[in-house]
Amino acid sequence: MLQTLRTLIVDDEPLAIERLQILAGQQDGVSLVGTASDGASALRMVEALAPDLLLCDIAMPDLDGLDVATALEKLDCPPAIVFVTAFDRYAVAAFDVAAVDYLLKPVSPDRLAKALARVREWRSAGRAAPPKSRWINEFWVQNRGEMLRIDAAQVDLIEAERDYMRLYVGSRSWLIHQTIKSLEERMNPDQFMRIHRSKMVRRDGIVGLKHHGDGAWSVDLGEGGQHRIGRTYLHEVKAIMHGA
Repeated sequence: MLQTLRTLIVDDEPLAIERLQILAGQQDGVSLVGTASDGASALRMVEALAPDLLLCDIAMPDLDGLDVATALEKLDCPPAIVFVTAFDRYAVAAFDVAAVDYLLKPVSPDRLAKALARVREWRSAGRAAPPKSRWINEFWVQNRGEMLRIDAAQVDLIEAERDYMRLYVGSRSWLIHQTIKSLEERMNPDQFMRIHRSKMVRRDGIVGLKHHGDGAWSVDLGEGGQHRIGRTYLHEVKAIMHGA
């Protein structure tokens, strides 16, 4: 029998709430217990109603969705959080809270069904959340109108493209809204190193260093190609590689 999810919808836009109510009402095993139009109201309703799931917007005045999720983590039995937002720029920040899924508006029925299945898996696993770390261990990336979860350990190369960063995993790549400086501060230095003002690479993906006749050096990522090392980073890269 399908597990019924007692669901609270949180969004500061009435039309968005109405659309989610309709979509959730079309799903099997969903019981709507209420709606909230701001973060403070959402926290009060969680305390009063003890829902299993929050379908929660992120961009809200005062307490936003990330604040709500952070507050709920302090509960002994927190509800599952599925973020529903029109923006992908929060994808890195969502790492800091135990979100089960991340939906982009407008949400399709199939994508909502997939998120609900993930919530049921999460609940069946005993609400297991990964241990907290100061380092990013996963990314949410936009792919064909939905958000996918990417393990940071799978990323071969990170390259700046203006205000965005492109994550390369094998032959595929995705853009996230982030600067290389802020991202570098969150990547585990035991796993990633910066080699250029616009590039970071996974250390265990480096198969060697190549010296060029003009005095420049590159890191060799095998099938990921060769990438020039900026002069500012050359000494540190060589020291790390020789000490590896």
